[in-house]
Amino acid sequence: MATSTYGDALGTAAVGSGSSALLGGNELFTNILQEAMFTANERSVARELCRLYNISGSQGKTIQVPVYPTVSAGSVAENIDLANTAIDPTSVDISVSEFGVMTTISDLMLESAGTNLAADVGRILGEAMAAKLDTDVFALFSSFSTSVGDNNDAEELDADLIFKAVATLRSNNASGQYFGVFHPKSIYNLKKTLVNNGANIGSLSDVGNEALRSGIVGTVAGVTLIESTLVPTISSDGAVNAIFSADALGIALKRDMRMEEQRDASLRATEYVMTGAKGQGILKNAYGVQIVTDNSL
Repeated sequence: MATSTYGDALGTAAVGSGSSALLGGNELFTNILQEAMFTANERSVARELCRLYNISGSQGKTIQVPVYPTVSAGSVAENIDLANTAIDPTSVDISVSEFGVMTTISDLMLESAGTNLAADVGRILGEAMAAKLDTDVFALFSSFSTSVGDNNDAEELDADLIFKAVATLRSNNASGQYFGVFHPKSIYNLKKTLVNNGANIGSLSDVGNEALRSGIVGTVAGVTLIESTLVPTISSDGAVNAIFSADALGIALKRDMRMEEQRDASLRATEYVMTGAKGQGILKNAYGVQIVTDNSL
């Protein structure tokens, strides 16, 4: 069984001597990789909402992220020394591990494909990698120690819960932009409320008009609302959504995506293996609020 290895995310490493001319060698591999990289970067929501730490050039599989406290200034009388204010950061450890996906393309499949096979396979692999990253980050929502509402799977999401979450975050001095990630079935009730069950468009607010026209809520109370089916569910009827600051969560990237191919002559096929190494963690727990709501229509 011959092996062809491509080391970095750009696929520029040399091809091993066993590369298969039958399947197009570098060209097919490069096209799959490019499509997968583009799709993964475009489809991943979480990496745009968190602090990103690139530790590819450092040793070890754990990063210690310093978390600095908030300090206060005070009034000082003339000719009086200022009291020293210690700034002693704590740290959050984020450990990384590998994740990946593999698919096998048979010779017959390649020879019979009527569409752009490289683009299709690349998109599928990229979507899988992006979904894994988002799933692992969103799983942290249930670890936020603060919640608003009744915190049960029977409560409907409405604007009041969002305002409560924002008030909680501002009371905790949460800095940065605020994001809200909700399951589509959870945010349904909010949309329904905003458009007043389909009232006349002219009588709605700007947010309600946009929700009625496009189905996108956009921004409420300064929170950018995002829908994702990867939000964790706690039952058939409940989901753990969250509103958080951009400083609440962190992602450590030890190795961005890379891909290898391996020819299996006896199988008359080629394996494509895409992997990465990353970790995720909560940096400031007080900067996030979980919202457990109904997840049924």
